[in-house]
Amino acid sequence: MLRRTIMIFPQFDNINVIDEIRQKYDPLANHVRPHITLVFTFESNLTSLEIKEHLNQVLSETSSFRLTMGDIIKIDNPLGMYLFFTIKEGVEEIKKLSLKLYKGILEPYKAAWFNEKTFLPHMTLGNFPSREKLDKAYEDVNSIKEKFTTKVNKLSVEIIDENEDSVIEVEMNLRNVNTP
Repeated sequence: MLRRTIMIFPQFDNINVIDEIRQKYDPLANHVRPHITLVFTFESNLTSLEIKEHLNQVLSETSSFRLTMGDIIKIDNPLGMYLFFTIKEGVEEIKKLSLKLYKGILEPYKAAWFNEKTFLPHMTLGNFPSREKLDKAYEDVNSIKEKFTTKVNKLSVEIIDENEDSVIEVEMNLRNVNTP
């Protein structure tokens, strides 16, 4: 069984700012690049070919789109304590894409909590063992006012290896359309 995730790796000109935050606060910073998850980690015996065929079908009607990050927020819920970088522009595209990906062969891997209302597209900047550490990190980063904008042209399927490292299995381009 392979552990996989389907995600977007945004190509921001100033991604180093995000890298620095994640280096301080995200235990996965050295295992996977900054990303936005479309299909959360799942274990399956699906082949690369089956995944690729599913992506071809889903992405045949999906165009590239503009992505702009929004605010840094604190999340403290039963799933954990996190710093999330929310998405300002591109939220609806990400939600639609994620919902489409969870159809067909990936439907059995959709988490019970996942639906259009509860899904908050984001980039994780940090994961914390206590509320105090979360609050301190938030104070450290909430003054960052840089703008992070890019065009999303492709998505990636990663395999998470035994060391928790991200190994890219498949990359698929979105249809290219002219977006400013």
